[in-house]
Amino acid sequence: MALIKNNKEGVIKEFKIHAKDTGSTEVQIALLSERINLLSQHFNRHKKDLHSRHGLLLMVGKRRSLLDYLKKKDSKKYEDVLSKLNLRK
Repeated sequence: MALIKNNKEGVIKEFKIHAKDTGSTEVQIALLSERINLLSQHFNRHKKDLHSRHGLLLMVGKRRSLLDYLKKKDSKKYEDVLSKLNLRK
């Protein structure tokens, strides 16, 4: 269920702002989205895994608050991130 190092590096390369960027808001949102997608696939097989479901809900809330922050800070970047990740809003 954890992100593989190659997948994580690919996500960071796609959303980074500068060469050493690993913690910007856009990168954090992209990494959370990737983990959420992996957990969603996990729940197709393991429907009764309630402990992981709780973690999923926490990640969704964290991503939502990061998206709200990005919308207030820079609405253009917010729209770009939504379109790249195929998120609705």
